[in-house]
Amino acid sequence: MKQFMHDNFLLESAYAEELYHNYAATVPIVDYHNHLSPGHIAADHKFQNLTHAWLVGDHYKWRAMRTFGVDEAYVTGTASDREKFAKWAETVPFTLRNPLYHWTHLELKRYFGIDALLTGANAMEIYDRTEERLQEPTHSVQGLLRQMEVEVVCTTDDPIDSLEYHQQMAKSDGPLRMFPSFRPDKALAAENHTEYKSYLEKLAASAGQSITSFEELIGALKNRIAFFDANGCRSADHGMEQMYYVTEGTYDIETVFQRISSGKELKLEALHYFKYHTLLQLCREYARLGWVQQFHLGPLRNVNRRKFDALGPDMGFDSIGDLHQAHALGKFLNALDVTDQLAKTILYNLNPSQNEVFATMAGNFNDGSIRGKVQFGSGWWHMDQLDGMERQMNALSNMGLLSCFVGMLTDSRSFLSFPRHEYFRRLLCNIFGNDIQKGHLPKDMAHIGQVVQDICYHNANTYFNFKKK
Repeated sequence: MKQFMHDNFLLESAYAEELYHNYAATVPIVDYHNHLSPGHIAADHKFQNLTHAWLVGDHYKWRAMRTFGVDEAYVTGTASDREKFAKWAETVPFTLRNPLYHWTHLELKRYFGIDALLTGANAMEIYDRTEERLQEPTHSVQGLLRQMEVEVVCTTDDPIDSLEYHQQMAKSDGPLRMFPSFRPDKALAAENHTEYKSYLEKLAASAGQSITSFEELIGALKNRIAFFDANGCRSADHGMEQMYYVTEGTYDIETVFQRISSGKELKLEALHYFKYHTLLQLCREYARLGWVQQFHLGPLRNVNRRKFDALGPDMGFDSIGDLHQAHALGKFLNALDVTDQLAKTILYNLNPSQNEVFATMAGNFNDGSIRGKVQFGSGWWHMDQLDGMERQMNALSNMGLLSCFVGMLTDSRSFLSFPRHEYFRRLLCNIFGNDIQKGHLPKDMAHIGQVVQDICYHNANTYFNFKKK
């Protein structure tokens, strides 16, 4: 009987098989955006068991378990590691057609050589078997990354971060390279006065200066950008419901900042102006340094207030938003482009109904100065699955140049998530292979194979300047 995760999984033609095995599978992984722990990487951490390596922090699995009727005690609560894993294993057979079903079995096969389908019946056998393997050097954090031939990882780091683990990794002589990414979301999140005031105090301490004016806020952020740049940073990332744009000069930015810092009430438009104006200053600095700026747009976060109050943020209660994106996004990018201060930019869309909006928006600002200067980014979060990735690539193909695409990223907190790159590569090769088989593309395997390798590896390597000097 053929194994479920066989060599040609997801490859529907001989052309797709050739493209995957001869081209896509032969290049390393560059993971330019994730939420991995820099401390775990630098320390070459070993996970105690598969619950720690696989379930902790994974809101994809948590959502599935809750939907299946698993009590919170076995999800994020007080149940033992073995009990939590057993409940996940009982859930897996009922995740059919959810991406978790594919990811689960691909990860078990790639990291542990396990071909069996995970169920409640074999849960403890697999738990014990993987627990032993996780203590071996091949399954430490860096060992797991080596297994997947990961060459570069870019973590997501707050401006106040010390970057001590990145500095530690920079001194090591191993093949893995780890770079920070500047994530200033908290510097923009002025909605909660108490939390924002506390954050400004931390930012001021890390920058070694006071923050009593808007000018000093921007100065402190530029100070941290310079620190990140000196420690190898090549990109900034922003997670936002939507881009903000308010006509320049509508408000006095210093007055707005003083109202925020003193805890006074602020009109919603004035708050949006603060976010817009602050982000504009940061993006100009990114352009000056030659960084890549990434905008993850579209989520509605912490929708379930009862669960947020009980468990906090990032626990699996966020959804796709249906906000209008095009107008403000176009205005914001144009405000940077008009002075030729638009950095290399990746736009990530979470609502698939707006794929063509984002793909055409990227095309508005490609000016011939850099290959693929403004990118329509990979399907992410709720869209980093078979249908979501295919829809993103099809929209990009129709509205732009797929050949210039910088490809896949994990956007994950799990060190076992790197087979998602393989998953993406198989889908990419299947799209090209099916087109060749239908006669929509020529049977020029060498050329199309090179395009596949570019999307999987070379484009990102060049775009982010990861090439070794």
